[in-house]
Amino acid sequence: MMKEQLNKKKIPDLPGVYFFLGSKKEILYIGKATSLKNRVGSYFTIDIKEKRSSLIEKMVNEAKSVDYTVTDSVLEALILETNLIRTHKPRYNTRSKDDKSYNHLIITDEEWPRVLVIREKDLIEKYDSKLIKYNFGPFPNGTLFKDALKIIRKLFRFYDTKIPIGEERSKMARGKIDFNRQIGLYPDPSKREEYLRTIRHLKLFFEGKKHSILKELEGDMMKLAKKEKFEDANTVKRRIFALKHIEDIALIKNSYKSYVNQDSARIEAYDVAHHAGKDMVGVMTVVEGGEPKPSKYRKFKIKSLEKANDPAALKEMLSRRLQHIEWGMPQLIVVDGAAAQKNVVEKVLKNYNLMIPVVAVVKNDKHKPERIIAPKSVLDKFELDILLANAESHRFAISFHRKSARRSQLK
Repeated sequence: MMKEQLNKKKIPDLPGVYFFLGSKKEILYIGKATSLKNRVGSYFTIDIKEKRSSLIEKMVNEAKSVDYTVTDSVLEALILETNLIRTHKPRYNTRSKDDKSYNHLIITDEEWPRVLVIREKDLIEKYDSKLIKYNFGPFPNGTLFKDALKIIRKLFRFYDTKIPIGEERSKMARGKIDFNRQIGLYPDPSKREEYLRTIRHLKLFFEGKKHSILKELEGDMMKLAKKEKFEDANTVKRRIFALKHIEDIALIKNSYKSYVNQDSARIEAYDVAHHAGKDMVGVMTVVEGGEPKPSKYRKFKIKSLEKANDPAALKEMLSRRLQHIEWGMPQLIVVDGAAAQKNVVEKVLKNYNLMIPVVAVVKNDKHKPERIIAPKSVLDKFELDILLANAESHRFAISFHRKSARRSQLK
């Protein structure tokens, strides 16, 4: 398959699952992506063999087309990828020799079902198949799966104790049941049906049927509202919102390690402009494949400051930007400034559990680039792109500030 064919397809900059297809439309390979556009594009590089493997190079050469499915979140892309690989077993999705260490999520067949994470080896050797009602997996990336579970625990409250509920031998053990990693009371028999419903919703979620859960919850909310049980209806409304707006930004960090050395890397540059602290604004510019992407530029009016403070303005701007996963995520961030600006951006990323490299462009008295604070490996590959992105951010910031200042004067 040629890169020119890919360019015509207009793959979106959204999370999802992609498929490389053969001449008979058979699935050769399935993968997940934070950004479908960036991820699929990364396969069409001259050095794909060195970056991935000779097997992936062979797969790309054999592929005749690419298809994809957009998901609402990276979390759902992870689950969908696992389900599809398990169903279709594409020959290029080879499992490694240590696949017995892969994680599975199982739901037990008990009066109070438990949700457990079990390694494949233990699943085979230590667990009776009669105990397992549902089995999801395998999930090869342990770190990614661990991050995913943290999000899932916020959506569905479940028991994950080693001992089945009701078989604790002491009052102390019963009192210390680990309910969603929180201290909780022993299960109330009157709430068993509600708990079983939660487990059913969790099962549907792992089957990729979130729409079924939402439809049921929306029906519940309407019934409660008609009965004027507004507090209960509002609780259900919050559950619906949480499912529709899954906060899975922590999952994205694992994608950057493989992206940052690829030609299709998205580089975002940030700059702040103001006049002695007045009419303070910030901008984000984007460079991809060595080309500016003006349609992806973004403007920010700084709201939290009244005095000049560029690092604090950067902190506000980046915190707001990271709420927008739908914009796609960068593989490299460029800031105008020095160590202070670089450090504040790295702290914001750390708060979001993101591992994105940050570089700083240091300017001289004439505001010309003097040096770049960055690892040599990043400079060797992206120096020109970094300077281009930085120049664009400075130009865009000045232009936006002038327009904002003129509006203020007119008011």
